[in-house]
Amino acid sequence: MAVGKVYLVGAGPGHPKLITVKGLEALQQSDCIVYDRLAGPHLLGKARPGAELIYVGKLPDRHTMKQEEINQLLADLALQGKTVTRLKGGDPTIFGRVAEETETLQRYGIPYEWIPGVSSAIAVPAYAGIPVTHRDLASSFSVITGHESPDKLDELIEWDKVTHATGTLVFLMGVAKIGYIARQLMHHGRAPDTPVALIRWGTRAEQETLVGTLADIEQKVKEAQFQPPAVIVVGEVVRQREKLNWYEKKPLFGLRILVTRAQAQASGLADRIEELGGEPYEFPVIQTRMPESEETFGAIREALAAAEQYDWVVLTSPNGVEYFYRWLARFGMDIRRFHRARFAAVGPKTAAALAERGVQADLLPEQFTAEGLLESFAQIGVSLEHQVALLPRGNLARDVLPRELSRRGMRTVEIDIYETVPAKRRDPFLLDMLEQGEIHVVTFTSSSTVLNLLDALRHLGAADPVALLRRAHIVCIGPIAAKTAESCGLRVAAVAEPSTIDGLIDTLCKHHFLRGGNKH
Repeated sequence: MAVGKVYLVGAGPGHPKLITVKGLEALQQSDCIVYDRLAGPHLLGKARPGAELIYVGKLPDRHTMKQEEINQLLADLALQGKTVTRLKGGDPTIFGRVAEETETLQRYGIPYEWIPGVSSAIAVPAYAGIPVTHRDLASSFSVITGHESPDKLDELIEWDKVTHATGTLVFLMGVAKIGYIARQLMHHGRAPDTPVALIRWGTRAEQETLVGTLADIEQKVKEAQFQPPAVIVVGEVVRQREKLNWYEKKPLFGLRILVTRAQAQASGLADRIEELGGEPYEFPVIQTRMPESEETFGAIREALAAAEQYDWVVLTSPNGVEYFYRWLARFGMDIRRFHRARFAAVGPKTAAALAERGVQADLLPEQFTAEGLLESFAQIGVSLEHQVALLPRGNLARDVLPRELSRRGMRTVEIDIYETVPAKRRDPFLLDMLEQGEIHVVTFTSSSTVLNLLDALRHLGAADPVALLRRAHIVCIGPIAAKTAESCGLRVAAVAEPSTIDGLIDTLCKHHFLRGGNKH
């Protein structure tokens, strides 16, 4: 059997987009991911389907696996012919024990590669508005471990030299020793009023910053019950935070928001959340696909072949537009065959999807629902008697529109041009995150996302998914999804107005009670 390869990858400080491009490529091509506590859970969702996930991280109260065992595990997996990514928080060469793991790989002749990461020593202060260097305040900085016992720290650190070696001192993993560190620095000449900042879980939704001085920071840590992991910054650059604090001022800072819509649409919503300072957690519970049955195939072909007979083509979602054009392409049809028809779009996103393909919607309701579209037909004074409408929709679409159009005298031809089905998604973190209140908001963009999330949580092992979701705020894109959520026993905190992604984002920004409780 051919020997595999091990990539020792820095995951960055926690924000999923702060991994390097090369690190992400290694993650996506590996058969096995060996990860620790500081490697963001979002990144594991980027692993290829079927990849094995092995947690070897350390928790404050216990060690899951000894370092020697981790070293051997990496070698054993590679000797089985697997491509392995060892995913570490921050940069693997900065207190990451990468040398020890590499030495074991070398003994077995296993190929390996180091892929540096964005170090928390610079990224975490940056997300707190603190530059580690400044032309007027600090021309250099030091990165120092703060994790060891005081005796060990004294062995490792020459305090008399370190104290004044650089303008800025950055201590990693030193929250429990903050008092000792502060006293040593003052004893060796740093002024008691030297500013200090502790940034906990920097770049993540839980980011929390505590500012003090060498003289009072220990007391402030005790009063705030400030917990690790955190980066400690000592020096005049900390004062820059007052005017440069950019991240914590964003409107969605402090919120981790579960995005449940289909993968194809999830990234757009996730990008908007992230742009506004929130932390999107993507867990698509639905996916769309072309229908597979011969009966449906025949019905679609027959309906499209009659293009010249339609007075209206009514599209109710961007997915409807996408799949409508896919079927036209599949049958080699030209959109100009619908020259008699006017096009109606339920919402602006649907109208925009049409416009991208060179077709302007003739009818766009003020209320972006089937009911709103029916009202718009009445407002423009169009008689529906003897009119014929094509309704290309998904298999889960409500029957309100065709039923009411038919009642008004219009003949409707309905075709299910795409199917919405549950997405199969594994996630080793979601249940625990919901249980611990680490998911602050759950967004639903359709009734199917409500039902499929509940079903997905059951498959992940949740005995009572409704009770689990009650730990988060529920925000729905419109009244239909909200009604479904409430009928399932969920408490809806807010409903977007208007019923669009933009409306959903505005609702998240306006409702301050949704905030996850971060203190900053």
